[in-house]
Amino acid sequence: MKSASSYEMLEWERDIPTTREDVLALRRAREIRPLTFEQYLAFLASFASPSHAELRARKGPSGPAPFDL
Repeated sequence: MKSASSYEMLEWERDIPTTREDVLALRRAREIRPLTFEQYLAFLASFASPSHAELRARKGPSGPAPFDL
C-alpha cells in the first residue's frame, strides 16, 4: 500500500468539531500577553520542589527488561 493512496483530505466540520465556546476560549487566549523571561522564571519558582526521597521513590519505566547483546 502506498501512502499516497491512503491520503484523505481533512474535513474541518467532520473531523475537528468546534463549538462556539471553543472559538471564544481561543480568542480569549490570543489576547493574553506572553510572559517575560523573568515572569516565567517566577512562575516556575512558585512550584514546590520535590524532595530527594520523593524523587528516589519514583518508579522507572515499566515493561519487559531490556535485552543484552
